[in-house]
Amino acid sequence: MTRRIGVLAAVALTVVSGRLGAQHLLVPMDDAQQNHLRAYGLTFQAIKNGDRAEWWINYRGGSFLLPDNATTRRKAGLDGVTVQPINEAGVAAARREIAQGNMDAIPLEKAPRIAIYSPPKTPPWDDAVTLALKYAGIDYTQIWDDDVLGQDMAKYDWVHLFHEDFTGQFNKLYLGFRDAPWFIEQRDRDMATAQRHGYPNVPALKKAVANRLRDFVERGGFVFAMCGATETIELALGAHNVDIAAAFLDGTPMDPDADSKMDWTRTFAFQGVRLEMNPGVNSMSDIDGHQVNVPSRRQSLNTFTLFNFSAKFDPVNTMLVQNHRNVIADYYGVTTSFTRARLKPGVSVLATEEGTPWAKYLHGDFGKGSWTFLGGHDPEDPQHNIGAPPTDLAQRPNSPGYRLILNNVLFPAAKKKPLKT
Repeated sequence: MTRRIGVLAAVALTVVSGRLGAQHLLVPMDDAQQNHLRAYGLTFQAIKNGDRAEWWINYRGGSFLLPDNATTRRKAGLDGVTVQPINEAGVAAARREIAQGNMDAIPLEKAPRIAIYSPPKTPPWDDAVTLALKYAGIDYTQIWDDDVLGQDMAKYDWVHLFHEDFTGQFNKLYLGFRDAPWFIEQRDRDMATAQRHGYPNVPALKKAVANRLRDFVERGGFVFAMCGATETIELALGAHNVDIAAAFLDGTPMDPDADSKMDWTRTFAFQGVRLEMNPGVNSMSDIDGHQVNVPSRRQSLNTFTLFNFSAKFDPVNTMLVQNHRNVIADYYGVTTSFTRARLKPGVSVLATEEGTPWAKYLHGDFGKGSWTFLGGHDPEDPQHNIGAPPTDLAQRPNSPGYRLILNNVLFPAAKKKPLKT
């Protein structure tokens, strides 16, 4: 303990004394940071400008090291991001501490090309990832079904999936909102898109989109999904040779053997899932441990805990859980959590609620790429009510839940290291 205090004191001394001769800027991500969310945007912009950056995982909440230049200083000042000038002696002292602890220095090489799969006109609820990117000042391209089906997706490195129902059942919102103008507009838009691409119905369209996204990951892309998109893309991929939407859309009874016909070799995260056969129940399957969309919610909200990975042996999972808090308040979504008994072998559980049979945050590899699923709709909107105003991140610049989203934005920029065995 005495030695650690000495190292930290040396870093602090060189941060202060090195102000005039500083060559680097330390972006602390512990409680010293005034605006955690915009710190990601500052780092993203530095990488985009061609600056050499490093992510010091598990060091002061997952801090960033950037070159000291007028552009970065100016942006930090405008965005309210805390930066600390640090000279070579300070960097060397920090590197010694990193080398000896559960920490690592990860080079960030290239700003990822980001796309958000989001409808042309947003329904009456917000998207947490879109809010996070806009607030942090990170560039992205908005895409939708025409783009996924008609573009070369290799032009993107990272794709976020809006809270879409890839089974084509419109999240079963027909049960309560069939006469709402926004629902009618969404239904008619998707039906027109299906016809334009030669598909007989919306479920067939969305299944094709899901398969294109699967191909994107298999060829080396990164997909990040939250809320219902996590569950429904899995169901759409698994329903390769079975129609799991007929009962809801036209009254045709669902095939009673649908569960046994699902092909779980095609999915990212789940297997052996039981489908919700009752068309009058909003829930899609038993993936969601909380079963939010049933007549009465089965589970109340609590907290979830981020797993403490080995930074040197498991840098990717460590990057994804960087935070200044390791226990975070839970929040509902169409899919709030993931039943652990339904996970495929090899899926990494990044966060879980102690003493429960479900997880909150998952990651895994698929082909040459990878995917991450985060349960819930909005980390700062626990109840997730349709029509609620968007979260104002200017009032929550230190949100630990939103940091999980932004970890996923930056980790594709990391230089890949060979795994240690």
